[in-house]
Amino acid sequence: MIVIVDYGMGNLGSVYKSLRRISRDVIISESKKDIEVAEKIVLPGVGHFKNGMSKLQEYDYLEVLNHKVIEKKVPILGICLGMQLFAKFSYEGDVNGLGWLDAEVLRFEVAKTARFKVPHMGWNSIKSQKDSKLLAGIGDKELFYFVHSYYMSCFESQDILAKTNYTLDFTSIVHKDNIYGTQFHPEKSHDIGFKLLTNFIKNS
Repeated sequence: MIVIVDYGMGNLGSVYKSLRRISRDVIISESKKDIEVAEKIVLPGVGHFKNGMSKLQEYDYLEVLNHKVIEKKVPILGICLGMQLFAKFSYEGDVNGLGWLDAEVLRFEVAKTARFKVPHMGWNSIKSQKDSKLLAGIGDKELFYFVHSYYMSCFESQDILAKTNYTLDFTSIVHKDNIYGTQFHPEKSHDIGFKLLTNFIKNS
């Protein structure tokens, strides 16, 4: 069973719709019991990092997520804010994250305002940094849809699966063991986003 975690911080409908094209065994759930039996977990998210962590605590998800992801090594895919929550710390609210990745979350500092705007919004390419089944059949020229003002900076280069350039080269995909994350929204990235989600469901 694939569980999309509902913690009140995402537009879950489009993620659900995309995943249902791949597998019929997908649910959106607020239940810790469902997370406990999940074979794969998806953590979407839109909004403020501090609010996201507060919601995970409010829903009492921290223990079950740590058990499933860190102890049981169940594959998880974080999307946008969901990926950022994997970091140790975010300057968006000056708050600690889940700490699964040795990383911090920073705000874009834009000097050339005529060219670059914050939030980073729209289509952009990725540049892979290592091999991964998540990117099977996906080339560096493919475009994905981004909407974000903050980005993840990884201290461990081996955790970076792909980078994207927007005023600087930032981490756009992470992969560490069973932990995957995308800064972009694959569910809004048409066929190539569907390909990435298919790779996660079938190959992770």
